[in-house]
Amino acid sequence: MSTVDRSDGTRTSWSELPTAITTYLAAHRARDVETAIRAFTGDAVVTDEGRTYRGQEEIRSWLGGAAGEYTYTTAFTGATRTGKAEFDVVQHLEGNFPGGAVDLHFRFDLDGRSIIRLVIEPSGTVDR
Repeated sequence: MSTVDRSDGTRTSWSELPTAITTYLAAHRARDVETAIRAFTGDAVVTDEGRTYRGQEEIRSWLGGAAGEYTYTTAFTGATRTGKAEFDVVQHLEGNFPGGAVDLHFRFDLDGRSIIRLVIEPSGTVDR
């Protein structure tokens, strides 16, 4: 698998990513909300499409809604470790959503072995 080359971090392969991240991404792709939610801390925060979801109940609702809105495929295109417990994973999505294809950054912050923060942004957005 390829990796993203960003000057502000260390390139990382899929197999080098923490288990919480690979578990979440695989479960999200499979639309397995219960497995995906277990990758988060109880007080985790997710920001997607400008909306923020706090805690596992709000994140569970977001995951359930995101899974049913569109049909799409995802492909891992690379990852960068941007800090001690911070990772930027790029996924390519294609489907029946507006535009039909997009590269998304999944910016993860970990708290131990779980995800404490996830920000999902289209490629080209670099705010953290």
